[in-house]
Amino acid sequence: MSTSTRWTVAVMVIVVALGVALWTQLGDERSPTGSIGSAQARDRRDADTAEALAGPRARADLPPCPAGTGPGPEQLRGITLDCAGDGASVDVAEAVAGRPTVLNLWAYWCGPCAQELPAMAEYQRRAGSAVTVLTVHQDENEEAALLRLADLGVRLPTLQDGRRLIAAALRVPNVMPATVVLRADGSVAEVLPRSFASADEIAAAVDPKIGASG
Repeated sequence: MSTSTRWTVAVMVIVVALGVALWTQLGDERSPTGSIGSAQARDRRDADTAEALAGPRARADLPPCPAGTGPGPEQLRGITLDCAGDGASVDVAEAVAGRPTVLNLWAYWCGPCAQELPAMAEYQRRAGSAVTVLTVHQDENEEAALLRLADLGVRLPTLQDGRRLIAAALRVPNVMPATVVLRADGSVAEVLPRSFASADEIAAAVDPKIGASG
């Protein structure tokens, strides 16, 4: 092999390596977590069957997820998830249409999430029917999510989203907890990649975005 041929081969190897690295980086940027959309990502564990979840669901005693009221935001159309409280299938875009909605993204192992969830529940109690607080559990372990909510005494409608499809669709930064404020027409009013310590903090951040009086 001549010197020029060896140099040509070496340059091609470098170009291919750089291309692979760039493709990997772009893939990570498209996905808030490395697993979203991958073949390995699942909404729940194999162990989380309806029978296995019956006890944790009874203990958590969560309310049903919102019913569909319209087409909802375009970003969320085509996403169907299970309601953690009863296992019902939920068209996410329809579920958040028709009234202001606060999507709270969390996971059972997240310490700041556990501190924030009671504040979200208190905010929902104060807001009443004017606003819907819908939590989104972003881990495959649905049983652990139900038990965490039961231990916290938090009874909010919850979607099981182990693949983090909602976060990907709404381009939420890869942090938890995170809150997405949706207007009644389904448009995104604000993405809040932060935790809240109280219902007052939540109201101060959310209510001006949706025209609520607090």
